[in-house]
Amino acid sequence: MPISLSTVSLESSSAAAIPSKASPCYQTPPPSNLFITRRHGGGRATLSAPKNHGPLRTQPRKPLRPVHLSSSHHTPPADPEAAAKEALSEYFHGELGLSEEESVSIVSMAPKFLATLIDDVKELDELPQLWGEYGYQKGDDSITAADGGHFGAGYGFKEKVIYMAKQKGDGGKAAFLESLGLSLPSATYIARLLSLETLPSIIHKVKTMKEMLFPARDGSHIVGKNARRLMMSLLIPVDEDVQQTLSFFEKIEAKRGGLEILGDGDAAFPYLVESFPRLLLLSVDSHLKPMTQFLQRVGVHGRSSGYILLLFPPILFYDVKSVKNRLLVFDEVGPAEDMGKLLIRYPWVLSSSIQKNYKEIISFFEMERVPRVFIDHAIKSWPHVLGCSTGKLRSMTECLGDLNVRGKMLGKVIAKSPQILFQKPGEFHQVVSLFEEVGFNSETTGKILVRCPEIFAASVEKTLKKKLNFLASIGISKDHLPRVIKKYPEVLVSNIERTLLPRMNYLMEIGLSKREVISMLQRFSPLLGYSIEEVLRPKVEFLVNTMEKPLQEVVEYPRYFSYSLEKKIKPRHWVLKGRGIKCSLKDALSKNNEEFAAEFMGVGSPPPP
Repeated sequence: MPISLSTVSLESSSAAAIPSKASPCYQTPPPSNLFITRRHGGGRATLSAPKNHGPLRTQPRKPLRPVHLSSSHHTPPADPEAAAKEALSEYFHGELGLSEEESVSIVSMAPKFLATLIDDVKELDELPQLWGEYGYQKGDDSITAADGGHFGAGYGFKEKVIYMAKQKGDGGKAAFLESLGLSLPSATYIARLLSLETLPSIIHKVKTMKEMLFPARDGSHIVGKNARRLMMSLLIPVDEDVQQTLSFFEKIEAKRGGLEILGDGDAAFPYLVESFPRLLLLSVDSHLKPMTQFLQRVGVHGRSSGYILLLFPPILFYDVKSVKNRLLVFDEVGPAEDMGKLLIRYPWVLSSSIQKNYKEIISFFEMERVPRVFIDHAIKSWPHVLGCSTGKLRSMTECLGDLNVRGKMLGKVIAKSPQILFQKPGEFHQVVSLFEEVGFNSETTGKILVRCPEIFAASVEKTLKKKLNFLASIGISKDHLPRVIKKYPEVLVSNIERTLLPRMNYLMEIGLSKREVISMLQRFSPLLGYSIEEVLRPKVEFLVNTMEKPLQEVVEYPRYFSYSLEKKIKPRHWVLKGRGIKCSLKDALSKNNEEFAAEFMGVGSPPPP
């Protein structure tokens, strides 16, 4: 009995009935005046007429012929997913030119794309007249029945899957992009952008980009750490390029592992492509390779070029001439070889918002009468200051000014420790208050700030109080504490386990008691900062073995360790020994050259009678 159109559910034409081309489920309609549509939320497929036609019943049509379906049409495979995978793999290998291994790998990693094909076949099987009357006839470019009949009448499930894959019209690109980790909607959208590219060329391009951007897995944590630092130090309005980069970082940060996976190509590349969908349109030979070659010429070598591009992907869309011009803005910061270092540490220097802020920072510090050499040194040592707003700079320079640190002194502070500019005023005042508790006035605190500004960028609870408690625990009295800190303020930012304790232990290992060591520290605290192998051990061995003096001499005069062994200790020892003169370490070393010559060498004294 002929099948009547009355048996098919028809809907009037409407915008909602026609899938958007942006939808991953969009299919090229059959060559008739009917569209296959799905109801939102699932349900059976229905037919609707195109917008530019009147109601379906007004369209002239031929009477439908009966469709004689084979048994294969009625009997689906026992495992539709396995059959669909096999069919799609054959299509990728046989018609798209991929290797068998590539084909199987892509299909196995694109489950949602595969599921849409299976669903499409099932829905059309529920409306067999579409396979019949509206199926492609022999002579079409698409698949036709072997006997020249209607497509659905003689073909099995696998052939229909291949047919629906061809109907997608993207040449397998959406499936490949999903296999990389992209969502199917994103993969479908980007596949449309790549309509002029072949699948093999896209696969080659992706492989090349991964090798370029993700040079080594063992450095992934470094990239993530630098990305977080870039985000944390940014305190200015940003341009579109930086905003896109921040959005990319935020996508990564929201995933399991956070920014630590930024340097992992398999994990991060899908989000990179989603954030910068035109990335795969770039030419490897005429665009990407010239860019990496330019970076090498300015001092960016090895894996560093990949890290730069990953931390600021918009660079990939710049041309070499544009990058050169943007780097010229920082010409006064240092010579050409310093530009590579600047890019490695802060690739955002190429963004327009950072370049604008750089000019404002220079203008601000010049008004504060800070010499330009200190400003440039601060930017080279900590380029993240380029993301600091002038409002933030003003609040911190006012805090420093309260301690009489201005002009040249301010320049010395920011050159030594630019990070102090990111300190919150409240936290800075906590450090000042702590120094007041120890016994320092504002003038002395300002001098300590100029000598060791890192202290004022440190945490009071996690760093400074911990060091004060350590000094108290080893026996430094409260009365001696100001002297210890004033002579060696660096003790407050030194590592206890790796720096302070090893030096104390060495002095006790050579035969000094703990009381003697503490006595030495209370009078000359810089001992805690001297290298054991480069300073302490050589001078102890020379004292005992060559000068033949007891260790008690350094207890009485610990400043002995501050003098140069080659330039002062040895020359004066040989002079005294040659003249048969014996004296204490203090007498031999505390005098300047003129005083030493006058007393021990007879220089400048009147001749004997």
